[in-house]
Amino acid sequence: MRWQDERVMITGGNGFLGKAIATALLSKGAVSVAVFCRSECPQLEKAGVEVVNGDIRDADALRRACENRTMLFHCAAKAEIWGDRREFFSVNVEGTKNAVESAYRNGIGVLVNTSSPSVVIPPGGVSGADESIPYPGRYLASYPESKAHAERIVSSAATERLRSISIRPHLIWGPGDPHILPRLIKKAEKGELTRIGDGKNLVDLSYVENAAHAHVLAAEKLRISDEFSGRNYFVSDGKRVNLWTWIDDFLIALGMEPVHRKVSARTGYAMAWLCEIRNRLFDPDGEPRITRFAAMQMAHDHYFDISAIRRDLGYEPVVSPEKAMRDTVEWFRIKRGGGKISSTIAG
Repeated sequence: MRWQDERVMITGGNGFLGKAIATALLSKGAVSVAVFCRSECPQLEKAGVEVVNGDIRDADALRRACENRTMLFHCAAKAEIWGDRREFFSVNVEGTKNAVESAYRNGIGVLVNTSSPSVVIPPGGVSGADESIPYPGRYLASYPESKAHAERIVSSAATERLRSISIRPHLIWGPGDPHILPRLIKKAEKGELTRIGDGKNLVDLSYVENAAHAHVLAAEKLRISDEFSGRNYFVSDGKRVNLWTWIDDFLIALGMEPVHRKVSARTGYAMAWLCEIRNRLFDPDGEPRITRFAAMQMAHDHYFDISAIRRDLGYEPVVSPEKAMRDTVEWFRIKRGGGKISSTIAG
């Protein structure tokens, strides 16, 4: 396909993944790349990206922003682990409906949606499942529940007029990560980081450039064929890791102490349940110290078979786990005033 003919809109384009997708599309030579987001983004504007400010819940604003666009990447979402259930559904479900409608109304032929593996992770975790795994009967948090609804909307929207794919990157990380790693560092600095479970649980990670690459591949495939339209795909760095070993290695590389405190999975889940109850009763606007959803993620396996995205879309990670760790540690060390990492730490 000719990216030089594409005029792309990215919802949530000022987010961590959205920026990576915009950067990847610019390198591909897309004739026009625009982002729809709530805040200013001078970094993207400087790179030649058009920034359109608006709320994903404003259907008219999004529809106008998508005029004359040929392709839509829908990344906007409320991705927190705690919050008002109504807001999660307003942003993640109604916002996705608005994205689909905007695509239809403007004759956009390709929609790539950012989903999450959490939409299919049951409370006991997942070990190597593929895309045939069903949605669970219940969820521990509003985020995965609302994203599951959004994913169904995108899948059911696939028609001859609109080809769609949802990509499920797991635990997106990398330089500039504003979510997972800063939270990890903050808790470690406060001495609040506690290993939950036996420390043997394996997880998938998705380096941000690898996740963006998967989205671009999906768009390229949809542009030339409807064979895989309506499908959902897991994606990761291609190599599962022991979660707690990975966390310790990251902290040590930053010059911090590894995790020493530990509790059983059962105790961690009970603590999280009590924290949630406390917040609902006494601090409804605050965030619990830990949630059941987070405790489950920290205690159990959650890794997936990515052979489908490799087979159907030709995905292979563009950045190795080793380089990803070196670059990420260096970025966070510089941000924290620690300078560049040494070759011995980099490996």
